[in-house]
Amino acid sequence: MKNIGNMLKQAQMMQAKMAKVQEELAVTTVEGQAGAGLVTVVMNGKNLLEKVTIDPKLADPEDMEMLEDLVTAAVNDAQARMQQISQDKLSAVTGGLNIPGMKMPF
Repeated sequence: MKNIGNMLKQAQMMQAKMAKVQEELAVTTVEGQAGAGLVTVVMNGKNLLEKVTIDPKLADPEDMEMLEDLVTAAVNDAQARMQQISQDKLSAVTGGLNIPGMKMPF
């Protein structure tokens, strides 16, 4: 019974740490880039796009497909960076344990 009590305390501590990580991630932002920085995006910890910056040199109506591809690549880059940050923070809390149902970000 003593072990169960200790396990419950540890679970409660982990839950509190997870809540703190979620709060930190909610205010974390990452920047993704494509085309050597010609397209940049800023994404928050909830995977919401906050800002897109496009170098004016890319505003060629004849080549919109390239611009669309670069925006897509920049968004994907930002998402990958945020996912890595989330995984790193989650691993720090769980000690590297893979807990089913504990996916980040949110």
